[in-house]
Amino acid sequence: MRFLLIIFMLLGGVVPLRAASAEAPERGTAITDPLALRELDHGRFGLARIVAPARSGDTPLSNSQLFALPSMAPVRKALDGEFDRYILSHKASLPNETIGVGDAYAFQLFDRTLLYSADTRFVLAGIVNRMDRAWLAEADCGEVRLIYRLVRTNAPEIRPPDTSAARASETHGSEPSEAPASPRLPMTLNIVLKAKGNAATGDTAKAMTCAEIARRWLAAGDLALTGAALAAKLTAADGPLDLISLANIDRIETNLQIAHAPKSPARDFRTDYLLKVFRYNAPSQLFEEAPLENQIDRTRILADGKLKREFKAWLLDPVHFGKLDRGMILIPEKFLALRAIAATPVGFTPSELQPAFGLVQGEGAAANAVFSENDVVAALKKATEHGIGLQNIRSVAGFEQRLNDMTCSGCHQTRGIGGFHFPGVDWIAANPSNSKVVPASPHFFGDQIRRRDIITAMRDGRHVDFSRGFSSRPQLRGSKELAGTEYEDGWGAHCYVRHANAREDDRSFSSWTCAAGLACQAMSQASRIGMCFIGAR
Repeated sequence: MRFLLIIFMLLGGVVPLRAASAEAPERGTAITDPLALRELDHGRFGLARIVAPARSGDTPLSNSQLFALPSMAPVRKALDGEFDRYILSHKASLPNETIGVGDAYAFQLFDRTLLYSADTRFVLAGIVNRMDRAWLAEADCGEVRLIYRLVRTNAPEIRPPDTSAARASETHGSEPSEAPASPRLPMTLNIVLKAKGNAATGDTAKAMTCAEIARRWLAAGDLALTGAALAAKLTAADGPLDLISLANIDRIETNLQIAHAPKSPARDFRTDYLLKVFRYNAPSQLFEEAPLENQIDRTRILADGKLKREFKAWLLDPVHFGKLDRGMILIPEKFLALRAIAATPVGFTPSELQPAFGLVQGEGAAANAVFSENDVVAALKKATEHGIGLQNIRSVAGFEQRLNDMTCSGCHQTRGIGGFHFPGVDWIAANPSNSKVVPASPHFFGDQIRRRDIITAMRDGRHVDFSRGFSSRPQLRGSKELAGTEYEDGWGAHCYVRHANAREDDRSFSSWTCAAGLACQAMSQASRIGMCFIGAR
C-alpha cells in the first residue's frame, strides 16, 4: 500500500507532536501531569483503592492479586477465552503463519502469564474527564475515566521511584534521582465511573450539580501546579477528584495488544488489539462481560437474514439516522459484539480490517450486504424531509465513514498511537515529563476543544451541543486553537483530495482541507482521503 510506512509512523509508530498552542489542549479535560499521577497512584487512586477498598494497607496491587479478587474472576475467564478464540481463528484463517509467544513466530502472541503475574501491575497513567458523554444519562453528568497501564515490576534494574527526591525537585529545582524506566507492557485498563455519584448510595456527590462538577474540572485546568501540590488540589474537598468513589464505577474497559506480526515477504506488518468491556454488577459485586458500545457484530449480522433486516430498518429510521450523524447514537445490544479486534495499520483503503467493511455495497452486490447505496441515498432524503439537519453524513461514503468510526475498533484505528488513544504517562521513567512523551493520540488532543466547550456550557448553564464530528477531523466549534497543527489541518492531518470540478466533491469531506503551504495527498487510488504534506506528490 502506498505510503504505508508513513501512515504507520503517524498513526501507530511514533509519538505525535504537541499542538502549537501555548496551552495544553487537555487543560480542564484530563490530568496528564506525570508527577501528580504518581502521587495519586500511591494514594487513593491506586488500583487497589478503587477495586479492592476493603483490602488493608496501601501497598500496590500486583496482577496476581488483582485477578484473584472475586470481582475480577469473570474478567480473567473472558480474557482467557479470547486468547483461545484468537489462536483458533488465526490457525483457521492463516494456517501457514505460525503463532506463539516469542520472536520465533510469525505472529508474536502477548505472553498471557504476564497478565496474572506477581511481577506486573497496573499503574495510573492518566485521568480523563468525559462529561461530554452526559447525553447518555444526564443525571450522571457524564463520565470520568481512570486509565491504568500495565508495567513490569520485577526487572532487576528497576527500583521504586524516589518520591521524596521528586518532591524536593519541585521545591529546590533539583532533578529527581536517575532511576531507569520500568518497561511498560501494551495493555491499558480503563475504570469508567459516573461523574456524579448515585443518590441511592448516600454518596457525597448526590447533592452536586453537573454545573459544579464542570466548574471544578475547569478550575483545575487553570492551576499552575505539578506533582504533590497538584494532586493535593485535585483531591481537596473542592477538587474534581474528591467526588470519585467505588459507588461511581460503571464498567472496566480493557485494550490489549494481543499479537504483533513483523513485516514478512508475504505481507506487511500488522498489530492486533483486543478490546473488551466488563460492566459492574453492584448486587453481585462482579465485573461481567458486556457488549462494546456501538461495536456492530458484522459477521453475525451478515450471516442472519432476519437480524440484517432488523438492523437496516432500525438504523435507517430518520430519528436514529440523525443521531448517527451527530455521533449520539446507542445501537441496541442485540446487534453488538462482545469483543473487537482493532488491527493496525489499516490505511485508508476499504478492507476486511475495518469493522463496517461489506455492510454497504453497490446495487450489484447489495444482496450480500446490509445496506445498498440506494438505501443510504433514500435515508438521506428521508431525514431531510423530516427536518433533520445533517452535519456529517451527506453521502454514501460519509455513511460508511460513520459506521466505522462510531465503533470501538474503528475509532481506535483512526489517528491512534497504534491501537491506543491514551497510552498514558510513564511516570516511572527517570525524570518523567509530559513534554517529552505525549500521553495520547492526535485524535484525543484534537477532540479536547469539543469536550471543553461542552464542559464550559454545562458550567455556565447554557444549551449543550453534545454532537461530534468524524474521528479523523476535530470538531472545532469556532476555535482557532488547533489551526496549523497535525490535529486539524497541519502536516500529517487527514484531508480530502478535491476534484478538479468542485461539483464532484463529496460533501461529507469537502471541508477537510490543509493549511497554507500543504497539499492533500491520497494514500491509495481507492480513496480520496489522504494526509496533508508539503508540496505535490
